[in-house]
Amino acid sequence: MNERDYEYIIVESFHPESMRGKHGPVHIRPIPGQAPFTSNLFVECNKDLSYEYPVGTRFKIKAKITKAKTGATFVYSHYKWPYEPIE
Repeated sequence: MNERDYEYIIVESFHPESMRGKHGPVHIRPIPGQAPFTSNLFVECNKDLSYEYPVGTRFKIKAKITKAKTGATFVYSHYKWPYEPIE
């Protein structure tokens, strides 16, 4: 893992409209206006962001865009990396 490939972005927790193929009721997505980190991408990161804060909380995280083995594009941030809640 090369940390130089990552950049800081702002994400938020939300309830997805459809739970099809999803695990858990709360997910994380980039906020709008951070291309190429579009808000239709899901974020894989520390689960505390989904479960330890109210839905709608925003966070600053270090992340990159990547592809799953299935070919799906998503945003990845290592679960042990620090994050910053934003008020």
